[in-house]
Amino acid sequence: MKALTQYDIGIYGLKDKQYVYNFESGREFFEALEQELIENGHFTTHLTIDKSTTMLILNFSIAGVVELVCDRSLEVFEEPIDLTEKLILKFGDHDEILAEDIELIRHETVKINVAQYIFDFIALSLPMKKLHPRFRNEENEDEEEGILVYQSGEESETKAADTPDNEAIDPRWAALQKLKGKE
Repeated sequence: MKALTQYDIGIYGLKDKQYVYNFESGREFFEALEQELIENGHFTTHLTIDKSTTMLILNFSIAGVVELVCDRSLEVFEEPIDLTEKLILKFGDHDEILAEDIELIRHETVKINVAQYIFDFIALSLPMKKLHPRFRNEENEDEEEGILVYQSGEESETKAADTPDNEAIDPRWAALQKLKGKE
């Protein structure tokens, strides 16, 4: 947790104006958070805090790379990250998450730690399917070809309508055809 103390920002006694913070992070950042999604990476965070009497508006700008493991080949590759996010911390009488980008914090809060916010923004920006860049073109080609895996009963109904009259139809289906109005 000592590695995360650099992300502590003292907010008690700040004047109502804008403040700027810059952080450079690497492997220690991910190790200190004790998570398994990202093991390594290197990125910079530019944070501006607009302080007012009722809230803090945090604007994050994060750029760099993180190392991911490919879901297909299990190879390690670097995924670029470049994102901007906004978070609003409103002062209240208790701590509560109101929305994904709005939280209540106590009036008496002395400091905030932005490390978890930074990690969450990075984690949410990662693709669901972690593919090495050399496999991404293959995925796009498969999607363009439009491989049909399953089709609804529409085609089977048209085949039944195209069936010559001389072929025998199962009497159960014939009864259903009468109900449909197609004799």
